[in-house]
Amino acid sequence: MMLRRYTAVVLLIAFSLSPTIVFGQQPTPTNSAPAAAQPQQSGQQPAPTPDPNDPIVRIKDEGMNRSQVMQTLSYLSDVIGPRLTASPGMKRSNEWTRDQLTKWGLQNAHLEAWGPFGRGWSLKRFSAQVSEPLDIPLIAYPKAWSPSTEGPLTAEVVYIDAKNEAELEKFRGELKGKIVLTEPMREVAAHFEALGSRLNEKNLLALADAPDPRANPPRNLGGGGGGGRGGGAFQFAVKKLQFFQQEGAALLVDPSRGDGGTLFVQSASVPAPISSNPTAPNQPRALPPYDKNAPKIAPQLVLAIEHYNRVARMLLAGEKVKMTVDLAVEWQDADLMGYNTVAEIPGTDLKDEIVMLGGHMDSWHAGTGATDNGAGVSVAMEAVRIIQALGLKPRRTIRIALWTGEEQGLLGSRAYVAQHFGKFEAPAGTTAPAFGGPAPGSKLVTTPEYEKFAAYFNLDNGTGKIRGVYLQGNEAVRPIFRQWLMPFRDRPDDKQPWGATTLSISNTGGTDHLSFDGIGLPGFQFIQDEIEYDTRTHHSNQDVFDRIQGDDMKQAATIMAAFVYNAAMRDEKLPRKPMVVR
Repeated sequence: MMLRRYTAVVLLIAFSLSPTIVFGQQPTPTNSAPAAAQPQQSGQQPAPTPDPNDPIVRIKDEGMNRSQVMQTLSYLSDVIGPRLTASPGMKRSNEWTRDQLTKWGLQNAHLEAWGPFGRGWSLKRFSAQVSEPLDIPLIAYPKAWSPSTEGPLTAEVVYIDAKNEAELEKFRGELKGKIVLTEPMREVAAHFEALGSRLNEKNLLALADAPDPRANPPRNLGGGGGGGRGGGAFQFAVKKLQFFQQEGAALLVDPSRGDGGTLFVQSASVPAPISSNPTAPNQPRALPPYDKNAPKIAPQLVLAIEHYNRVARMLLAGEKVKMTVDLAVEWQDADLMGYNTVAEIPGTDLKDEIVMLGGHMDSWHAGTGATDNGAGVSVAMEAVRIIQALGLKPRRTIRIALWTGEEQGLLGSRAYVAQHFGKFEAPAGTTAPAFGGPAPGSKLVTTPEYEKFAAYFNLDNGTGKIRGVYLQGNEAVRPIFRQWLMPFRDRPDDKQPWGATTLSISNTGGTDHLSFDGIGLPGFQFIQDEIEYDTRTHHSNQDVFDRIQGDDMKQAATIMAAFVYNAAMRDEKLPRKPMVVR
């Protein structure tokens, strides 16, 4: 996921997509207790026997008893592996998902280009260790789109704990050809709470009681304080990176967020131009490292915090420390485009109208992209497999889209939505705010497909089971979704709890439903149990198949299939919320 607990970059892009919306207020739904806590009361009417011919009953049976979701995910994550946008693994995933959807009987399966994106990148060889004064194997991983070291690099290590420009100046002339530890040490505290968790009744009640989003309108994250793009901390980080490049550092080593061998690894950093007002329109920005015109940068890696701290303490103790790093990468620049995988189950009497579902297929490179977001991709694929396998004939066409470029800013889904449905166009001579919504006076220009669109359903919060839906400020869909969730409330005769009851008026961001929501189309993300998403697997080397919960995946695919089928069968398209552009 490009983040539900978003990185700063993703949050900024997400806010730029979403205009200000007029929302309704949220009443509190009733949350059922687990089946074991609901004994039948004396004189209570027994639950009616489900009709085996009811499509939702059949979907539940197929999804829970003949699921292929884990086989799909294993191939995607274990066999194909990391799927960095534009990499060979990404291209293989595009082709494999297209062919698999065709094998299941979906039609018009194809790859749809967007872009240009930029260069692909893949890791060919990597090792890192302390080589003097003793040998210490290191837990480390290179950043995506980092250049190679051009063979094994052995160099002296320099620890920089500068907290301001004056302290940084003390290292001028000392970094050429050196391996630089770029940040101060970080204390590693013990974990007294479990890393994994499910949403409990208190959590779900808070979601159900969420206030009208108009009470907390999006802020311009670029203004003021030290944490924003224009803040002092950000500006100092920019100046540090420029300093390291100008001084000729041979390799930059960052400490990892996380501990216990878990590393959170994303993209290499390119120095940004220094600006006195970085939030103003038309300010120069750093090119991303995958841009073919990006400047040359030093190789960059992330080191496990325990190893980072040890090396820093050795240096502070007066030891001369050397590291040996061998980093070999390969660039792919023959095709600079990105691709989404798209396929359909054709509709019947309302076939010109579209219900969509999906998730993003691109991942980071330190793990295998199982929870972010192979899980969502496999669930969406399983949802259409269920509908196709049962021979159900939806009235509207059901279209699955597996996005790429999500981690770099919802790029694939944004391009798709702009091409097929519409986009905001700014008046001549105006510029969109650096970190806001559309430029003042922007006009939504739509295509004929815009009025034919019914709904989009997204999954991108890891392996956790579905617990409900974020309404994304669309109060009008509440009674519809409440009805659709009724088969997934816990019942005494269920073999396992479904636990999907919560509807929250909340907006949730950071993933591809925003591309639809941002132009006023009904786009929704499901509420999921968190499991270990933020603590262990999100953008980390532990984002692997073994952290997936199989029963949760089956449940999620079944509910997604039911929602998509219901949306495809209604007499009317789902209602749209009022939209106001500031």
